[in-house]
Amino acid sequence: MTATAPPADTAEVGTRMSRREVLQALSGLMVGMFVSILASTVVANALPRIIADLHGSQTVYTWIVTSELLAMTATVPLWGKLADLYSKKLLIQLSLGLFVVGSLIAGLTPNVEVLLVSRVVQGIGAGGMTALATIVMAAMIPPRELGRYAGIFGAVFGVGTIAGPLIGGLLVDTSWLGWRWCFLIGVPFSLLAIVLLQRTLHLPVVRRKVQIDWLGAVLITTGVSTLLIWSSLAGNKFAWASGWTAVMVTGGVVLLALAVLVEARAAEPIVPLDIFRNRTVSLATVASVLVGVAMFGGTVFLSQYFQISLGKSPTVAGLMSLPMIFGLLVSSTVAGQLITKFGRWKAYLVAGAAVMTVGMLLLGTIDAGTSVLVLSIYMAVLGIGVGMLMQNLVLAAQNDVPAHELGAATSVLTFFRSMGGAIGVSALGAILANRVTSLTAEKLGPAAVTDGGSAEVPDLSTLPAPLLAVVQDVYGTATADLFLIGAPIALLALIVVLFIKEKPLHTLSGDERRVQEEAAAQAAAH
Repeated sequence: MTATAPPADTAEVGTRMSRREVLQALSGLMVGMFVSILASTVVANALPRIIADLHGSQTVYTWIVTSELLAMTATVPLWGKLADLYSKKLLIQLSLGLFVVGSLIAGLTPNVEVLLVSRVVQGIGAGGMTALATIVMAAMIPPRELGRYAGIFGAVFGVGTIAGPLIGGLLVDTSWLGWRWCFLIGVPFSLLAIVLLQRTLHLPVVRRKVQIDWLGAVLITTGVSTLLIWSSLAGNKFAWASGWTAVMVTGGVVLLALAVLVEARAAEPIVPLDIFRNRTVSLATVASVLVGVAMFGGTVFLSQYFQISLGKSPTVAGLMSLPMIFGLLVSSTVAGQLITKFGRWKAYLVAGAAVMTVGMLLLGTIDAGTSVLVLSIYMAVLGIGVGMLMQNLVLAAQNDVPAHELGAATSVLTFFRSMGGAIGVSALGAILANRVTSLTAEKLGPAAVTDGGSAEVPDLSTLPAPLLAVVQDVYGTATADLFLIGAPIALLALIVVLFIKEKPLHTLSGDERRVQEEAAAQAAAH
């Protein structure tokens, strides 16, 4: 595969960017990444209100979150591959443009069906932004220096993940705004990010003949989507052991097996299979899936617990998430600075996984009577663990692959973490719906369950006191069960992380390493 003459700005590859230039370039990335993360979380505190207004069930509640995560997950590998072939700057701006379109449709939605479609469009855009932001960082910054900036990005990720519910709660409780603004608020931020990226981000583009593996992309997307849809519906719309389960699981597995065959033969595979020969990448990938399942699967339903089980308003529910934000913010920033200073990173992975497991176990003890102080401590513990673990898994993988595979390695990790999140939300959401339905029927009788076989998400303001107490107890018990399921998954992540081998961090940026590798390849050819 031959490379044509690079454009003029390729000469800048060998010039190390100053700290000021890096921060300027990162400004648009940080705004864009904040928006993409916000898309997944800002609706959390609005969902009980949205679902109550639209008379939706617990399954619909789960799918409004899952549809966006699903689209993000399925498209991340394609964005990552495109980043290795085309202008990263243009791709980021394209992903933000898609996000704007999805946000506008969601904000103006007339019903749940249109809302679900808009969330898919948002997810495609968010997938591009999430994958590309990390790839661009690796292109500009050496791994040894990356900890300093990764801490900032970890903080942005944390604030976007957990501050979203607070922003959503404030919007819902503000009478002249309402829940539609949970979707519309991302539009001005996205447009600002596009402008900032145009002005500040200047990356070299090495143009070469490319052949995108569209068949592989379709097979991967369809296979993953089939399994995620099955995990969301099983146990609710049909039994786990049923004909539908056999058809969907078999179909998903067959599609993914075909994808592996196609990827093994493709000239430009979406997910290069040989990347998994790298032990660090393989282990970091497994850990990322487990972190995604445990973190997203548990925390996405916390705001529902705050509002229904504890009877808090959307704004107060958002404020109750702050301890997790601060825990994640502090641990990711401090760990990033220490990694840059000492060049050691594995200890933070191990400590993060251990602390996350403890946080899950603690949250598995909550109920409708748990005090706010105790909850805050438990959430802070979980935030500290996730802050040390999540971003540093990406750092470990990026440090251990050739520069030309940075995009593929980063997108693979992001893909599997998002897939873990989507699996966690859909599967644990199905378990929650099933648990709520069975507990409701047990305590209030079969009449409390709808014809569709699931209990509707209640509007607390319409319930008499005795019924309200039962509903709050049901949601408290069901939510705690999710964290008890998440705890052994987090423990598995700890075991996997223990087997990752620590290697010294590179002192050259991704672009500098790429120039060196290409020069060495040319020298070897001659």
